This record gives sequence, structure tokens and C-alpha cells, in this order.
Amino acid sequence: MGSTLAIIGIAMLSALCIAGIGFAFVGKETKTSQRMAQMAGPNRAKALRADGEVDNNEKRRKQVQDTLNSLEEKQSASKKVSLRTRIERAGYETDPKKFHLISAAVGLAVASLVMLFGFAPVVALGAGFACGFGMPRWILSFLVTRRQKAFLEEFANAIDVIVRGVKSGLPINDCLRIIANEAAEPVRTEFRDLVEGQKVGISLDQGLAKIYERMPLAEVNFFQIVLNIQQKSGGNLAEALGNLSKVLRERKKMRAKIQSVSQEAKSSAAIIGSLPPGVAGVLYLAAPEYLMPLFVTTTGHMIIVGGLMWMMIGVLVMRKMINFNF
Repeated sequence: MGSTLAIIGIAMLSALCIAGIGFAFVGKETKTSQRMAQMAGPNRAKALRADGEVDNNEKRRKQVQDTLNSLEEKQSASKKVSLRTRIERAGYETDPKKFHLISAAVGLAVASLVMLFGFAPVVALGAGFACGFGMPRWILSFLVTRRQKAFLEEFANAIDVIVRGVKSGLPINDCLRIIANEAAEPVRTEFRDLVEGQKVGISLDQGLAKIYERMPLAEVNFFQIVLNIQQKSGGNLAEALGNLSKVLRERKKMRAKIQSVSQEAKSSAAIIGSLPPGVAGVLYLAAPEYLMPLFVTTTGHMIIVGGLMWMMIGVLVMRKMINFNF
């Protein structure tokens, strides 16, 4: 009986020991798991937040890339510039038919004057064609270039108006309206068309595309891209436009520096181009009979036409060499 009680006691003590050891291991594991959970909780939340930010950044980056791709596709599409568009770029609203009529009238007048001075009909026809077809388009290109330069002079100031307006709490439409009322020409006209277009239901994207069509400049393209991206993906518009304004002013400084550096070459080209007609004029005043065969003979007419053609080719080559596209 005593041995039986001893065995039972030993068994119970063994069971208690095993239970205590198991409880110790389980409790330690539970506390360790709780501690690990407490330590991992904030990190896991941070990880989840980081993953969410990465996803948002990826979505934003993809949206910006899609916007840029769509703009590049629209601008890279080959589109022939019509005469009406070129007239609008020059700041006029003349009908193309009227432009053609004026060109034809100028060509006929020049051809008639040349024939009255005794030149051959071929020379008169060539002069009339050059003055009726080439000169009006050259004048139109000159007016377009002059208007674009005036636009660039004021465009950075207009962007600064938008930046200050947005920082002060004004919506973008009110800032555009301020520019349309108070900016200098031709920025005022272009933004007035944009504001009036919005009143009749034209979206901001379409209005900016029309401005870029009339002013195909890199600066206007930058402005269009910034506003399109801000509308579709959000962001700090004031900061983006402020950076754009700085870029435009730096480009303006670089353009002025290029013009100052190339001015010597332009002066040399102007002197070289003016020498042949200047020498011919002096010779005609000093000895008219020496140059008279050029004006009264067919061979002289051909020499004059050939010389003018070579002079034009030389002027175009020099212009290409000293003109920097920036």
C-alpha cells in the first residue's frame, strides 16, 4: 500500500512538473508573440502606408506619362498649316481670298512697271511672280515672327500673374481673366480668346490647344503640359508654374546671349550682301554708259537675273549659317 501511494505520488509530481514546464514554454511563447506583435504593429502600419504611397506615386506617374504621350501624339501628327492659320498667327483676320487678290494685284503692278522700263517680258514675268507670290508670304512670315517675339516678351509676366493669383487663393479662371484684361499685346488677345471660349463651353484643354496652334512655341507647349497635368493628376500649381516662369526667363536670357554673340556675323553678312548692289549703283552714277548694256540687251537681262538669283542663294546660305534655332 505504501509503495502504491509512493508510485501515485511520483506520477502526480511528474505530471505537475511536465505541466509546469509546458506552461512555462507556452507562456513564454505567448509573451514573445505579443511582444513581436506590438513591435511589428507600427512597422506594419508604416509598411502599409509606404505601399499605399508607392501605389499612389505609381498611379500619378502613369497618369502623367499618359498625358504627355497623348499631347505628343497630337503635336506630332503631321498637319499642314493653312494660309488662314498663318494669317491668324500674324494677328490679322483677313480672308485668304483677299490675300490672294492683293498678291495678284502686286504681281501685276510690278510686272507692268518692269515692262515699262524696257525689260524683256520674261524678266517682267519673273519679277511679277517673285513680288506677287514670294514677297507677300515673306512679309506674312516676318509679321508672324515679330508677333511671336512680342508674345515671348510678355508671356513670363503672365505666368507670374497666375502664380501670384493662385498663391493668394484665386481660381485659375480668374487669373486667366486678369491676364486677358491687363496684359500687353499679343498675350492679352490670345488669353481673351481663351476666356471667351470657356464662356461658350470650350474646355481649358481645347483653348490651350488653340493658343498653341496660333503660337507654336516651345514655351506655350510647356504651359499647356503643366496645366493639363495639374488638371488630371493634381499637384501644386503655383510651384509648377513658378518653376516654368524661371525656365522661360532663363531661355530668354540664353536667347539674348546667342543674339549678342551672333550679331558680328549678322553685320558681316549684311555688309557682304549689300556690296554688289552698292557697287553697281556707284558705277551707274559714275559711268552710266558702262552698265547700260545690262539694261538694253537680252544678254544683259540674263546676267541681271542670274546675278540676282546667285545673290539670293548667297543671302539664304548666310542667313542659315547665322540663324540659331533655340
